[in-house]
Amino acid sequence: MTLLAPEQFAAFLAAAVLVSLSPGPDNLMVLSLGAARGRLQGMAFGLGCAMGCLNHTLLAAVGVGALIAASPLAFTALRVAGGLYLMRLGWLALKSRGGAKVDTAAVASETPAQLFWRGVVANAINPKVVMLFLAFLPQFVDSTRGDAPWQIVQLGLTFTLQAALVFGALGWFAGHVGAWLNRHGNAGLWLDRTAGVIFVGLGLRLIVGG
Repeated sequence: MTLLAPEQFAAFLAAAVLVSLSPGPDNLMVLSLGAARGRLQGMAFGLGCAMGCLNHTLLAAVGVGALIAASPLAFTALRVAGGLYLMRLGWLALKSRGGAKVDTAAVASETPAQLFWRGVVANAINPKVVMLFLAFLPQFVDSTRGDAPWQIVQLGLTFTLQAALVFGALGWFAGHVGAWLNRHGNAGLWLDRTAGVIFVGLGLRLIVGG
């Protein structure tokens, strides 16, 4: 089985961390729960969200593998469509006004175990995350190395592990991070801007370079 090339892994990891850090429903909920209910609750929900990515990894690997088996042209079409989708996400992020806020009054009655499974299910059935994985992961597949589904699996596992670390850290430091975000309203704005540039760049690279 072919392992990811070091430069392939490094480029994907950097982009994946940025995606995980960009203000969104998952990480803001991690911060809100951690700030309001404690570190354990925030970390439990965050780890659940990360584990939900395994579902998307499986769907992406099976789907990409089937497309390649059916037609290399269909795989190219998926990559171009994914590029357009990433460019759209990038444009929306660039247009965003930021203003990410952490609700330190958030209350949830669930236990950490319940919050973990809530995070798993919420992420696993989110169609927007499915679309993101189908658009994002194939960008980093090196067709010259072969075995694209296995590359997808490695990329998906990498995304899951870094998301677990990022969300776990956000849950642990939720009080400090949440207070900092609330004090610095422009922080979310610039995270969105940076993510927007990365997404547009990835989309263009895919469409132009194939």
